Amino acid sequence: MLAASRWILWVVLACPLAIQTWRYLVEIIYYGEYLHWTGEQSARLLIVTLAITPARRLFPKIRALRWFVARRRDLGIATFLYAAMHTLAYLVKKSNFKVILSEASEIGVLLGWLAFVVILLLAATSNDYSVRRLGPHWKTLHRYVYGAALLTFLHWILTAFDPTAGFIHLGVLIVLLALRAWPASAQVRH
Repeated sequence: MLAASRWILWVVLACPLAIQTWRYLVEIIYYGEYLHWTGEQSARLLIVTLAITPARRLFPKIRALRWFVARRRDLGIATFLYAAMHTLAYLVKKSNFKVILSEASEIGVLLGWLAFVVILLLAATSNDYSVRRLGPHWKTLHRYVYGAALLTFLHWILTAFDPTAGFIHLGVLIVLLALRAWPASAQVRH
């Protein structure tokens, strides 16, 4: 049953990306729309992924949360795939190494690149082999997701025409970090 639910999850996660990518390629939507959409979806998936542990701590008896815990790596990989399409669209549009390098010197763009590198590293190690190979260091490495999230939302705030949504997502991240830091023993037990 778990394998079937995993496939269903991947269909649900991949279909919107496939549809929007097709719409972009056939020019139904424009570059800016696609870039914004892929970035926003990646950020939202990142928030969902980061919310799993605090939700599980706050509501330990809700059985549905176990499913999310079991699918956390899948959500992280989906976060990476949306971020990768965001980055790929940017690279193809610019298609000039000097322009890309020049824009990377702008703090907002640089933060996006740093976030992408961290998310790439986390995606590359989100497999059973890496968990076994890295042992206890795997968990330490994957805590860098919080730094990647902070970089992501700062990138959003500094590069958006309207940074309001970026600030909202940053606020949600701060709440999630506070809940994560809050000792499990002090949290409400149901």
